[in-house]
Amino acid sequence: MVEIQHASKEPRWLAWRAVADLHHAFFTGLILTIVSRRGTADAAEFVFRVFRRQQQERFLPGLKKLGLDRLPPAVAAAQYHYLSNWIGGVSVEYMYESDRKAWVRYPPPRWIWRGTAICGVPGEVSRAMLRGWHANNGVTLGNPNVGFVCTKQSVDGQDGLEGYYCEYDHPLELDARLVFARHLEAPLFDSTTAPALPVDSWPQARLEKAYRNYAMEYVRTAAPVAVQVFGPVDAAYLLHLTGKLIGMQYFDELAPALQASRGGPAAFAQFLRAMFAAQDDAVEVTESGGAFELRQQSWRQMAGVSDYHPACARVMEGLVEGLAAGCGRHIRVALSPPRAGEAPLVWTVG
Repeated sequence: MVEIQHASKEPRWLAWRAVADLHHAFFTGLILTIVSRRGTADAAEFVFRVFRRQQQERFLPGLKKLGLDRLPPAVAAAQYHYLSNWIGGVSVEYMYESDRKAWVRYPPPRWIWRGTAICGVPGEVSRAMLRGWHANNGVTLGNPNVGFVCTKQSVDGQDGLEGYYCEYDHPLELDARLVFARHLEAPLFDSTTAPALPVDSWPQARLEKAYRNYAMEYVRTAAPVAVQVFGPVDAAYLLHLTGKLIGMQYFDELAPALQASRGGPAAFAQFLRAMFAAQDDAVEVTESGGAFELRQQSWRQMAGVSDYHPACARVMEGLVEGLAAGCGRHIRVALSPPRAGEAPLVWTVG
């Protein structure tokens, strides 16, 4: 199996990793913002909707792409979570028990609840993630007999999130597709028996880009879901606030990989150009009187989102404002956002 836990020294891959870290932090931060500003119930509903949407959009195509679509349903579901999360840089384990029972385990540290964030995540929010995705895999596969049994949750103080897919002898009612069995424990992981990606079709460059896209995909999903769940006004506030907070915290972490440093408007315009390039977004930069205009010719993250709303642009607006504050004091940033998730986005830095 190709190892991708540590990025290559190739500059473009380091830049991709930096962009992934920023979007990863934003997604985790958004959940915490909703928990702290709107409460556990709203956060759980939001997380459920995000993961159900991703499950419906990604699960079946992902099975085919990974060559898992002909496996028994319980095994296919477990192997999908193992390989897809592994590609995204998530620590995950897979243990086969039978064609009707297969385990997945996410050992600490949990990717989604990075660092101290795990201390602010209620158990209900983690359960909502499982309801949104894991509990629906059997239905999506056309086999209502398949459900998920959760044996541990790291946010509850247990040593990881784990459970198994099980194919029963009867169709499962809605409330039986996710059940808990805290008295059970997963078998030990053996990497030599775990499924592996074919090296020829997954070279390092593809893995590195997939690592970036994995994190960006969560934000692509989360922004329109926030608008649908909370309404445009409240969603715009939550998206912008989270973006600004995360941007202020992460400039120094991103700058080295983007070959940038602290400074004034010129330094920040250079940073933005590098960040957009690392997102595969073309940008044109012009300068006039010490101010810079960056015309972001593409916005691949929101391209093709069917329910895009202008409030979604508050994600990038908040991130850029926060990053500007991290770069230096009194850097002014303004955005002329697109109307339908399409480029150009015109940024003014001065």
